[in-house]
Order: sequence, then structure tokens, then C-alpha cells
Amino acid sequence: MSSEKKTVEQTYSVGNGVKRAVFAALSIILQVLVIWVLFNGLREKYPLIQFLQSVLAFALILGIFNQNRTAAMKMPWLVIIMAFPVFGTFMYILLGLDGGTNSMRRRYEEIDKKLLPRLGKGEKALAALAEQDEGLAGESHYIRDFSGYPIYHNTDVVFYDDAAKGLEAQLEELRKAEKFIFMEYHAIEDTESFSRIFEVLKMKAAEGVEVRLFYDYVGSMGYIGNRFIKKMEENGIRCRVFNPMNMVLNFFVNNRDHRKITVIDGKVGFTGGYNLADEYFHVTEPFGHWLDTGLRLEGDAVRSLTVTFLENWNGIRPDDQDDQAFAKYLPHVPYEAKEKGFIQPFADSPLDTEHVGENVYMNILRNAKRYAYFITPYLIITDEMRNAFALAAKSGVDVRLITPGIPDKKLIYSVTRSYYAGLAENGVRIYEYTPGFCHAKQCVADDNAAVCGTINLDFRSLYHHFENGAFFTGYEAVADMKKQFDEIFPQCREVTELYRSGRTPGLKLVQLLLRFAAPLL
Repeated sequence: MSSEKKTVEQTYSVGNGVKRAVFAALSIILQVLVIWVLFNGLREKYPLIQFLQSVLAFALILGIFNQNRTAAMKMPWLVIIMAFPVFGTFMYILLGLDGGTNSMRRRYEEIDKKLLPRLGKGEKALAALAEQDEGLAGESHYIRDFSGYPIYHNTDVVFYDDAAKGLEAQLEELRKAEKFIFMEYHAIEDTESFSRIFEVLKMKAAEGVEVRLFYDYVGSMGYIGNRFIKKMEENGIRCRVFNPMNMVLNFFVNNRDHRKITVIDGKVGFTGGYNLADEYFHVTEPFGHWLDTGLRLEGDAVRSLTVTFLENWNGIRPDDQDDQAFAKYLPHVPYEAKEKGFIQPFADSPLDTEHVGENVYMNILRNAKRYAYFITPYLIITDEMRNAFALAAKSGVDVRLITPGIPDKKLIYSVTRSYYAGLAENGVRIYEYTPGFCHAKQCVADDNAAVCGTINLDFRSLYHHFENGAFFTGYEAVADMKKQFDEIFPQCREVTELYRSGRTPGLKLVQLLLRFAAPLL
């Protein structure tokens, strides 16, 4: 069933979902405006309120200035609050705060205290990696200490250079499930591709396999609605939604679940850039050829994917029934890996001040000696990351970035291009993928280190969203990723020289304004 052949029920359900989201967004905006109007009225009536408002705005400005955040994230909010104190304050509280409410942070902290210690520290694997490469061991040490996820030595890894290949492998493994299936995705579209998955999930649930499906409300709202949940539940599939929009002010609304994870029986796991929608698997191609990638893991490291899933499943809503016993989902399955590489699946969260995804990428650049290749659908980065790219290139490393040739969001595409010049001027080579849209989020360096997952090179992924990725070395999968890059470059248009010297003064001004506003998008 193609996206053009949705049933009337599906169209009705999706339409209602979008309407609810729009209505919720308008309700929130209305609440902000009402508060603003009331506050302005009180301010005119009581001069003391105007003084207190100025004091509060100044205190907020000082608080933002003192935050442990990059200057690019702070500066737009400082300007807006200084220019429009009342409106800017309310908008910052609604959209600028990371980490949600204190109660939400505490809830996730409690869940992580129960889950992460079950993974251990991976000391033996880390020591073995340090004997081979101290630089990569430093990367692994950072990930473990600041995300809680260890490195593993007893896991096999397969890299899929096309999401369609990942889907076929995923369906094959889902059919083998005996105990449980966990699936967590940012976007699900209930059409042809997912219908193939659904038939397997329905069959497995009927056989007594525990099946759970978890998706992000905003990521999926254009595709599915409440009837989708009912359909899943009627077929024995437990379904939860990450952070639904409602008509009440929600200080967590800016933080979305961007993770993509499948776990089967704690033995096999999948992750990567692709969601469960037709465009990812070439059933439909609204933006030319869609380039996306993924990983298959088998062995000990699957435990980390399981923990990442259980964190959000149990953490998102206090009124849901939590798991009381995690052991049955984290079995120690005997396995002998065919390859002796190292892999470290990890998760990143906006609920703390540690930006793990960004730092993992920057450490790849710092450790690179010969080359470092990146591909991302969006390029909206901090000064710190731009400097990391530039310093690597200035140090003689062949640094290359691939971005889409056909955009899925024209405004974001313009913002992406606004970052080209600052990189090109410092020796970074910029390529645009001419066949279509590249949605993969990955990098490879020096034939010995790679990262693949859900983390875009943009503020949303690096600062606002729940993300996951995998750092790995010593596998054939690293060479497979490098081979894919080598095959992609000839399909791209290199625009390095154009952006190094070919911009008009007017274009420079427009791109400067776009970069200034980028952290707010």
C-alpha cells in the first residue's frame, strides 16, 4: 500500500492527529499571549511590577550568560530578551530551556540508576582497546564516563549502506523472535513498509512474544494518530507515545525522541538513521534518491540498545506502569563473535549538561591523522564544532562533509549552506549529494574509527533531542562505511570553491542572519 493509497480510516486518523497538534500549539501560543497581555496590563497599573519584571529579565539574562552552553546557543536568547523582555522571557521558558522540568529530570535519573549499572564498566574491553590505540580508548573512556554506556569486545557488526537492506535484515530477525521485541522510532508511517513489519509483529504477539512499540508524537503526527495505537493494542502490541502535545503549557515540548532502535530477544539489535516510513526504503521518493544507513549488532553490545529503549519506555510518563524487573530483558546470552572489534552503543539526552553526541564527533576530528569524512542531512553547528572541523583540516587531515543536494526543508537547507563558507575557508571540503536527500548520520576516520546512529550535525540533535549512536573500530563494517563514502563522492557536487570565494555581500548578510537565528529553529 503506497502513501497515495491510504485507507479512509488512516487518512482520518492522521488528519485528526495533525489537527490536535495544531490546536495544541495554538492553545499554547494563546496562553502565552494571554499571560503577556495580562502582565502588560498589570505593569501599566502597578509601576512596581514593571520594575520587578526588569529585575527578573536581567536576572534571566545573567543566568543564561552563566550557563554551561555554547555562545551560539545563548546569544539569540540574550538579544531577544533584551529587546522584548516579557515576550522573550515567556518564549525562553517555553522553548529555550533544555532538560524539561525538575520532576522529569529526577524521574530519568532514577530510571538510569536502575538500568545503567546493569551494563558494567567494560574495563577489560577498554584496556584491550588502549593497547591498540590510546586515542580511540580515550574516546571510549569519555563515552563510558559521561553517558554510562561501556565498550564491548564480543559483538559482531554489519553495516547497511542502504536502509532498504536494513529493513530486509530486520524483518528476517523479527520473524525469529521468541521472547520479546522492542522498537523505538522517531517517525512511523502506517503504509506499505510498516505494514510488512506490522504483519510480523502481529504474528509474533499471537505466538506469545512480548512486543512493544514506542514512537515520538511530533515525529509521527503527520503519519499516524490515536487509531494507530488502538490498532496495535488490539493485536497484542503494547504501544506508547513520547511526549504528546496537549493544550497546556509544556516546558518539555522542545525535547523530542529522535532515537531509532530495534531489539530482538536481547540477542540482535538494529540502529541507524532510518525511520519506519516509505521514503526511507525507496517506496516513495519525494526528494530524489533517499540515502540512509544502519547497523545490525549481535552479541553483548545489544544490552546497551535494550537499556536505551527501557530508559524512555519507563521514563516518559509517571502514570504509566513501569517495569519492576529488568533482568529478563538483559540476558547474558552465550555468544562467540566472529570479529574481534570493539563497539560502544551510547545514548544522549537533553536532560543533562553533557553534550555527548557533539563531543563524540569532535573527538573523532581531534584523533584523525589522515582523513575524516562526515555525512549529515542538516549542518547547523556551534563555533566549537566548526573550530574542530577547521583545526583538523588545518592540521593536514582530509576533512570532508556531505550534505543533501535536494532539501526536505528549504529553510533548514538555507541555514545549512550558511555554514559552508566558514568551513571551506579553513580547508574543509563540502559536497552536496546530487541524486537526492542524504539522511544518514555517520562518520569514518583513518580506516579505524566510525560512528553511525541518529545524531545529525544540528542543534536539535546535539542539544535538544534524545539520540543514540554507536562508536566502533576494528570491524569490516568500518571499511564498508569508508567504501560507501568513496562511492558517494563521485555522485556529489563539490561546492568548496564556490563558498570559499564566490559569495556576494548580500548573500553574506543573509547567511549571517540565518546563523544567528539557527539555535532557535
